[in-house]
This record gives sequence, structure tokens and C-alpha cells, in this order.
Amino acid sequence: MHRLLLSTAIAVACTLAAGAPAPGEPLTAQPRAWSSKPVRIVVPWPPGGSADLIGRILAEHLGRAFGQSFAVENRPGASGMVGSAAVARSDPDGTSFVISGIPSHVIAPATSAHPPFDPLKDFTHIAYVGGSPIVITAHASLGVTSLVELVALARRSAEPIGYVSPGVGSLGHMVGEYLARKDGIRLTHVPYKGGVQAVTDLVAGHVKVGAMTLTTSSPHIRAGTLAALAVSSRARLAQYPGLPTLKELGYDELVTTTWWSFSGPAKLPADLVAALNREINSAIDPADVRRQLEQEAIITEKMSAAQFTRFVESEIVKWGPLARAAIGAQGPGN
Repeated sequence: MHRLLLSTAIAVACTLAAGAPAPGEPLTAQPRAWSSKPVRIVVPWPPGGSADLIGRILAEHLGRAFGQSFAVENRPGASGMVGSAAVARSDPDGTSFVISGIPSHVIAPATSAHPPFDPLKDFTHIAYVGGSPIVITAHASLGVTSLVELVALARRSAEPIGYVSPGVGSLGHMVGEYLARKDGIRLTHVPYKGGVQAVTDLVAGHVKVGAMTLTTSSPHIRAGTLAALAVSSRARLAQYPGLPTLKELGYDELVTTTWWSFSGPAKLPADLVAALNREINSAIDPADVRRQLEQEAIITEKMSAAQFTRFVESEIVKWGPLARAAIGAQGPGN
């Protein structure tokens, strides 16, 4: 049965590769398994966040493109590893995929004593979608309006300055640790279980500095309740032309986003991967989709499956050692 499912998946992918349907047009043939059950896209996070939004956008587009039901299944837990592990254990028959990303496939496996999967060997990485950069912000009461001023304040402060992030192992946590180590300053990580509570306490002034996604921070930056000091995007953002990037301030390694992507179990047929990659790159083109993602401050980018796999490898090399060092220093239970 497994061999039959693989052969039918390969057959439909070859039909695509031959150029019969244009992007977005339904297929005339499907893997046999698709006729009896929906294809599932596991979102390993609760409903309502950026990963969930991306999962639902892709489910709708792929459903039209393949003439088949794609169902979103939220399976949160263990920083995205619970739902991701379920897909890693599934058959490579084209019926199980996951919204992967830096939290679940780079940072969490690097810091787990016994990760339930290998983020490279146990997955076929299909397509990059996009990510939200990290923005360093400060509460007005701290009296700083630039990153240079924040670093200077931290150097002369008798006590460490606390900074919030959405949680231990979040990219905001990693960026804060990187800054502290590079500049030789004392920053204390104050983790939360999610960005909403973190930014609420930051706006209230209970903690003075934030390292969170632009998605979470931008409403408060626009309202003037938080001062934006620097952003981890590759270039300055059109909506914040006066906000410098961390790269231009001398932190070349901090061109980074909390990124989201689309992956499946290992050993998916190459032609099926190519077909899915093509459709996912097509899915982020329409103006209405771009507007949806821009509202979440998600910067999209198209990559081939091979490019995306190399990108995942490079992110593991880049963030894995820092994540292990930082989270080890936090101690258990934090």
C-alpha cells in the first residue's frame, strides 16, 4: 500500500512537471489517498497566530490548485515539537504536512535533551513563506531613544536591565542574548508564555525593554507607547523609514526573522515537492494575501525547495549553539 501511495503521488507530480496545469489550476489526477481523506496541514501552535494564518492561507490555495480538501489541524505543545513530530512520523504519501519554522525546527530541537525528531533528516523541507523581524523596543520611562543609548545605559547601570520576549527559546530571546554577549552588557531575560502578555507588561512599564516580533510590537510603536530602537530586517522598513536595522548598527549576524514555512515527512517524491513549492510560491503572490501578511508584519520570500533546505541548515548552525548556551544558563523550569 505504501508503495502504491508513493507511485500515485509521483504520477500526479509528474503530470504537474509536464506543464499541463498552470499555477493555481486544479489537477485532473490526484494521489489515491487524497480521494478518501483530506490532506492535513498541521499547525503546531494554537489558533489565531501567524503560523495559523499562514496554514489557512495555504490550505485554501492548495485546495483550489489540487482540487482536494486541505484541512488545518492545530496541534500545539513543546514549542511546536508535538505537532511537528506527528508529521515526521507520518507516511510520505502526500497527506500530512506541517507549518514549520524557526521555533519548532531550529531552536526547540537544539535545546531539548531528547528532541522527538531530527529537523533535517526527518523532514522534507518544501517552501519558505515569510517571517516577522524582531524589533528592540523600550518603555518611555527608560529614557532611551536609540540602541546606542540603551547599550550605554546598560554599561553604566548597577543592575541588569530586564527585557521581555514571548518565551524561553523564542527568537527575541536569542537576539537579546546575542546583544548582551556581543556588547558585554548585562541583560536579564524575562520570559512570558506568548507575545500578548509580554507586550502588555512592557507597555505597562513592568519591564523596560522588549525583543519581540514586529507583528506583536507594531501597534504599540504606532501608538507611541513604545520607542522602537532597531529592527532585524535586511533593510529599513517602508512603514518605519527612520528605524535603523541591527545590521547597519554593526550587528551583521542579526538579519533574522521569526520565519514560517511548509514541510512534510522525509522522503517525499521530488516531483511532488516541486509541485507544492511552485503552488506555495504562487499562493503568496495575490494582492489580498500580501495585505493579510503585511498586517502581520510578515515579509515574504520565494525559495526553491533546495534553497529552503540549505536555509534551514544554516539557521541550525547559526542559532543552535547560542540557544543551547542561553537556555542552559537560564536553568531548568524557565
